[in-house]
Amino acid sequence: MDLPVLQAVHIHPVKSLAAYARSEAAVEPWGLDGDRRWMVVDSADKVVTQRQRARMALISARPLPGGGIELSAPGDAPLTVRVPAPGRTVAVHLFKQKIEVVEASGDAHAWLGAHLGTDVRLVHLDAPAHRRLIPPEHSRLLDPAHARPGETVSLADEFPLLLTSVASLDALNALIAQGEHPHEGPLPMNRFRPNVVVAGTPAWAEDDWRRISVGEVSFRVVKSCGRCAITTTDQATAERGKEPLRTLARHRRSGTQLLFGRHLIPDTAGVIRVGDPVRVLG
Repeated sequence: MDLPVLQAVHIHPVKSLAAYARSEAAVEPWGLDGDRRWMVVDSADKVVTQRQRARMALISARPLPGGGIELSAPGDAPLTVRVPAPGRTVAVHLFKQKIEVVEASGDAHAWLGAHLGTDVRLVHLDAPAHRRLIPPEHSRLLDPAHARPGETVSLADEFPLLLTSVASLDALNALIAQGEHPHEGPLPMNRFRPNVVVAGTPAWAEDDWRRISVGEVSFRVVKSCGRCAITTTDQATAERGKEPLRTLARHRRSGTQLLFGRHLIPDTAGVIRVGDPVRVLG
């Protein structure tokens, strides 16, 4: 039997904006190179995501050499945003955590605010090696298989990477087709905003994984991902529906969480490439 393979790699240069496909990516301790190093915050210094502003799905951020980004959206000229110069940091809130970040230029704030219809600012995580520890509620104090002391994460919700599988999405779409809202399916993988997508496994096989390797890079598979309203947002139109949450609630519920995908923490560094073999180590 052939080994499972890495089918796709995605980064999200700005948290909650559109995904960006890559053929390969460097794996850093806090996530893929260029993934979720930028974030949008409101006038109260709190993170803004598609949960509050579905239109964020329509804005793209293309990574540029040196860590900058090019923002683009339908009907407007793109804007190049450079990495802010080192200097004074500001404290912002990413859910329950307070994080020190550096603000982007004022033209980035204005450009995003015009598209989102509200006052926002764009901020940059300048030092992921020490700015943000993996949130304490996900630490080894709860489960020794989870984060270890000192491990950090980018501006992702919980852990450095998110993995999904093609077979599990196919199985979920089959369930949606049998449910109350079949017209909403089949859903594309971008609803789930993964970093890595694996092909060639049975449906839901990833539920039992504890350690894997992708090419030469090894990862701990630490927990399943509880899904939110972002998964009901069409990433091409920003329209919201009922699925997949209605179907996950019937078939993939654990307590209050509706599960799809698995979180990863890198154990080693390296580069992963589309087509790399994926091996289950435990």
